[in-house]
Amino acid sequence: MSGDTLDKLVVFLAKRDGIDKLVKTYQYVSKLVHWAAETSHPGFAGRAKNWETAAGLSRKVFRSGRSLSGLNALRRSPGEFGALAVLANAGEMVYFFFDHFTWLARVGVLEPWLARRASFVSAFGETVGYVFFIIMDFIMIRRGIRQERKLLSEGGKEKEKETELSKIRMDRVMRLMGTAANLADLVIAIADIEPNPFCNHAVTLGISGLVSAWAGWYRNWPS
Repeated sequence: MSGDTLDKLVVFLAKRDGIDKLVKTYQYVSKLVHWAAETSHPGFAGRAKNWETAAGLSRKVFRSGRSLSGLNALRRSPGEFGALAVLANAGEMVYFFFDHFTWLARVGVLEPWLARRASFVSAFGETVGYVFFIIMDFIMIRRGIRQERKLLSEGGKEKEKETELSKIRMDRVMRLMGTAANLADLVIAIADIEPNPFCNHAVTLGISGLVSAWAGWYRNWPS
């Protein structure tokens, strides 16, 4: 590993989101390993399941206080998106707030029966948030495409135009990564709200979790 890459990894892991994406990778890799080994190697599959459970609970600890970011966003002006931004941030706030109760119930601090109810409310808020964040990203991507076409059709200094086009294209890539992560996490949330054979299958959950985690790696990796 080169020094520059190591420096970036250290910066990445110093962020709360960086640690979350690393542990999320552990969580969903171990889910897929458990599914693959469950029949042929039950002992190994059991260890993979323990790894998955530990990673999932660890992520909930790392997310302590994250509900405040949604609350803070609601306190500020919603900006040009208005109701879309309010609903997206409200959903995120509910998601992270009730996630604390899910974690406390699963580790035995609160009554175990609370875990399922808190998880349902948390997943519902998560779903609402993701839907509206996805809508806002699509609006911005569409706007960027229009700006790009306009720049390409106009004259002007080539260097300035290329700089502006580069910014638009990079913003589009980051928003597409965010949309991929939100769509993947939406599948996981639906599996919690309305269990069904497709969303709750280990492969669906595993791939969705890894798509979300790796999109997060891309977005948070130091440039």
